[in-house]
Amino acid sequence: MRALLVVNPAATTTSARTLDVIGHALANDLKLEVAATEHRGHARMLARRAVEEGSAELVIALGGDGTVNEVVNGLLSHGPDVGSLPRLAVVPGGSTNVFARALGLPNDAVEATGALLSALESGSERTIGLGHAAGTPGSADAEVPGRWFTFCAGLGFDAGVIGRVERERERGKRSTHALYMRQVLSHFVHDPRRSRGTITLSRPDRAPIEELVVSIVCNTAPWTYLGNKPVYAVPGTSFDTALDVLALSKLSSAAVTRYGTQLLRSTPERGPHGKHVASLHDVSEFTLHSQVPLPFQLDGDHLGLRTSVDFTGVPHALRVIV
Repeated sequence: MRALLVVNPAATTTSARTLDVIGHALANDLKLEVAATEHRGHARMLARRAVEEGSAELVIALGGDGTVNEVVNGLLSHGPDVGSLPRLAVVPGGSTNVFARALGLPNDAVEATGALLSALESGSERTIGLGHAAGTPGSADAEVPGRWFTFCAGLGFDAGVIGRVERERERGKRSTHALYMRQVLSHFVHDPRRSRGTITLSRPDRAPIEELVVSIVCNTAPWTYLGNKPVYAVPGTSFDTALDVLALSKLSSAAVTRYGTQLLRSTPERGPHGKHVASLHDVSEFTLHSQVPLPFQLDGDHLGLRTSVDFTGVPHALRVIV
């Protein structure tokens, strides 16, 4: 099988020696081309080229969730056509690796490579649904290109935290769970909009949900991990359903304590709940609109400020080796 291995050499938890071991292991079973990313967006370009040139039947992303997101967007540059697109495989190399772990893969890169080779030998794969986000027609973001996401998106508070983390990483800090928690607290203290929600969630033929402070969109479960602990936002979220939304209309100190504790204690059957929580399951189409520009993120990648984003859950979008 012809395969392209897209490697992020700056992957957080993968050494050069480990990358070499993985490459050799895959090359024993595959006709392998290896390409290392050199800049942001490069993984997307490599995957798109593989589709357009028909040079690979399998594209393997070795890196974190950001690398996976770029590869997925490259594969789907011309839209989902499951029968003709290369299959996707993932070897986790980032700090959290939500997508790979949600697929049931080991969080260790070498172990995940072994699982991948076993799956290829047995022909084990699944077709998953994905999320798509695009600027709302007629809004200030109408010209922003649409983008696919694999596990989550967010407009508002959580995206602001991710933006802070990215700035810290640019200053040389390592991406750790402690860094994320510090930025959650810092953003809570300094965010001037947390006391009054500016986000409205609109759905076809439904009353809008207004004055939201937090809006988290999930395509699978768990939403994220704290170390080895999975954190669930909405019960029942799955690659086999459309999108789920967890939204909060209040972010006071008491609300943060209450809902933060609920997240830490969450299970696949129970997520945050209460007076200021809106929890939506299996929604195919909706729009998040803000009165003011807010931070926006997809798959943990901060994409700047947005005022209005259309979300779509697309079933059976991609074949994945598992």
